[in-house]
Amino acid sequence: MRTRRSLRYWSCWIPFALSFLACATTDPRLAERDRALALDERANRYVAEGDYAQAEPLYQQSLAIREKGLGPGHPEVARTLYDMAWLYELKGDSAQAEQLYERSLAIYQKALGPDHSDVAILLNALAGLYKSMGNYARAEPLYERSLAIKEKALGPEHPDVAESLNQLAVLYDLKGDDARAKPLYEQSLAIREKALGPEHLDVAESLFNLARLYHLKGDYARAEPLYERSLAIREKALGPEHLDVANPLTGLGGLYKSKGDYARAELLLERSLAIREKTLGPDHPEVAAALNNVAVIYDLKGDHSRAESLYERSLAISEEALGPDHPQVADTLHNLAELYESKGDDVRAKPLFERSRAIREKALRSNR
Repeated sequence: MRTRRSLRYWSCWIPFALSFLACATTDPRLAERDRALALDERANRYVAEGDYAQAEPLYQQSLAIREKGLGPGHPEVARTLYDMAWLYELKGDSAQAEQLYERSLAIYQKALGPDHSDVAILLNALAGLYKSMGNYARAEPLYERSLAIKEKALGPEHPDVAESLNQLAVLYDLKGDDARAKPLYEQSLAIREKALGPEHLDVAESLFNLARLYHLKGDYARAEPLYERSLAIREKALGPEHLDVANPLTGLGGLYKSKGDYARAELLLERSLAIREKTLGPDHPEVAAALNNVAVIYDLKGDHSRAESLYERSLAISEEALGPDHPQVADTLHNLAELYESKGDDVRAKPLFERSRAIREKALRSNR
């Protein structure tokens, strides 16, 4: 799961310190600004706890206060829009998240200029959303622009530059461009280890992504220790039930699946599923992906009844949350079709294969 970087809060300029003390109690604009800030902080805590239902109305109240008091084009309005967009992204509402990110980005570009560091953060956020939607063609130029802003402002060895290198590498990886992804992963990891230390969570992220690349290339010997190190860092820093622990669990589980060790794969993938269901709720797209992964193991072990049930649940969640033409939908359709084919049920398998192929062909055309 993606994390996000914080945007800056914007302060009102007051010439003298004592003036602030006086105005804080008499100027209703400052009182309202403080109220909006308190609402944002409460909402952020709820988001961190996974209580999205409690967070949403608080963000909406904060946004209304800021729009009324500061006008719709103020950077503090943009910051609340950014927070709300992240909330909707976590809830799986990509369309609402996209609209809010774009509005926030437009405000920041107009207020701060196109090369400001906060603009780079918004570009990253919007690119990450497009990436999660499978729209790699729209994500790539945003990531590249964000990277260029950061390198110019911060220098090539800054951790924020490593973040953008990592994100761009993930995109190339998803597009199957290993030759472009690998050096960026390695560069990002080297910067992070040097700047942040070997036990930092950002290092764990780079380790995981590099492990995944080796895994998909079939280089299991190089992938496994990277997955294990990433998992160990996250468990130590965050605890064994944290959502960010689920990714290396999934990676290791997939590695053991590839090696034919289905028993170890099942344990890890079921643990990953349990973490995601507990943290995100039963109808989140990440839960759908985790259900698909566990179903694959049951399928390989010959437990077709359990696999079919999980594939169907995964498919229903993905279609509802992501839409019928998302690449994740195509993956589950293909897996379910293969299950039916293995049972000799070609009548049910054929339309699923055809639909999966059509989705993938459409995605390839849109990302050229």
